[in-house]
Amino acid sequence: MTSSDDFITDDATDTPATASSGGAAVQYDDEETLVTKEGLRKLKEELDYLKDVRRKEVSQRLKEAISYGDLSENSEYEEAKNEQAFIEGRILQLERKIKSAKIISDHEGKKIGKEVNIGSSVTIRDITSGEEGELTYTIVGATEADPFDFKISNESPIGKAVLNTCRGDHVKVPTPSGIVEYEVVKVA
Repeated sequence: MTSSDDFITDDATDTPATASSGGAAVQYDDEETLVTKEGLRKLKEELDYLKDVRRKEVSQRLKEAISYGDLSENSEYEEAKNEQAFIEGRILQLERKIKSAKIISDHEGKKIGKEVNIGSSVTIRDITSGEEGELTYTIVGATEADPFDFKISNESPIGKAVLNTCRGDHVKVPTPSGIVEYEVVKVA
């Protein structure tokens, strides 16, 4: 828990400062957040870090900025308030994601290695360009998507197209430069 000294309030309402008091948009939805056990662990770690470390750091920065006096022209104060609003908004977002998390196990009740599902690794080949290379992606929920680590969301164009397909299937993916056709080479 945080003490009252560690928690800064919104000046106008004397209520805890949140993303809404800083102008940041917070998404309120009751949809499930599809995550793996590892993804849920990472969300919880980030939440704990923001609550236990970043909140206190920003609170200290605010106290220091307030000590400089005249808040009307105090850029340190404004910057710290904006950062506080961002952190509080992210905390709310993470809490909602964790609350609505549905853990997806690898190939939960599915045809292992036969059909692409969330949690599957799929190797595809671009048929449209005729290039020889193949790409292997892991299909994950939107929360865990990281294209640089070859983890794509089930909501992405390629992710949507390959879901529920099998080895040898062809899929068409709309891209900004036109339709690209891929062949599903391997499912694991």
